[in-house]
Amino acid sequence: MATKTKDWDLVIEPRGSLFRLNLKEVWRYRDLLEMYIKRDIVTFYKQTVLGPLWFFIQPIFTTIVFMFVFGGLAGIPTDGIPQPLFYLSGICLWNYFSDSLLKTSDTFYTNQAVFGKVYFPRLIVPLSVTISGLLKMLIQFLLFAGAYIYFVAKGTTVAINIYALLFPVLILILAGLGLGFGIIISSLTTKYRDLKFLLAFAIQLWMYFTPVIYPLSVMEGNYKKYMWFIQANPLTAVLETFKYGFLGKGTFSWFALGYSFVFTIVLFIIGTWIFNKVERSFMDVV
Repeated sequence: MATKTKDWDLVIEPRGSLFRLNLKEVWRYRDLLEMYIKRDIVTFYKQTVLGPLWFFIQPIFTTIVFMFVFGGLAGIPTDGIPQPLFYLSGICLWNYFSDSLLKTSDTFYTNQAVFGKVYFPRLIVPLSVTISGLLKMLIQFLLFAGAYIYFVAKGTTVAINIYALLFPVLILILAGLGLGFGIIISSLTTKYRDLKFLLAFAIQLWMYFTPVIYPLSVMEGNYKKYMWFIQANPLTAVLETFKYGFLGKGTFSWFALGYSFVFTIVLFIIGTWIFNKVERSFMDVV
């Protein structure tokens, strides 16, 4: 008796390469990606009184605290730029990176119930977090733009220049760094849960080694022995390029920006390898 062959609509097979992103499959599940992005945005302000206004309130209060503590008590200069404008320029980019890193670093743990029941490309979850975070970042950028227009109208000398056109590249680097570090940490926390508790502290400490609350010129003048460490930070060139392009202050270097870009690519390749490796067996661990 001849057996009847079946034509399957979808065949799920193990990945052939650990470095394979399988973007074709991600595109096939783009509706699910869109659903996750909407979920991430809606759940942020769901059941809150002020709703999306929190996107503005958080950076405003952070800026006020920075002005009081670092600009007032510590007396850290801001390269002649008004303090609200200087701090907002750093907060806008730093918040996007730190939020992306924190949320993607919990991918396997928070989604283990779904991952154990339904198949879909696991990369969709951290991708949705990175993409949805763009909305918050763009809203905070509008806040920065509003402050920029206000101080320019008051006669403050800030010079936007052609390097501001690198803004999309800077966002791409931030997204890649947040996603790359996030999926690595998420993969490692399936076995080492301690990393989850250390991450929040590490991100706070990381901010102090990134020119968010101080200009790089301060470190070059007074703390030269730490410059190698700060320059090795891939976020340094991103923030300095942003300030140089929009405010006309700061340090710009094609070499430093190229280093950040290459660092992001290498990190993402390593993160993809670890993520794909853990994805195969993480349900046996968690």
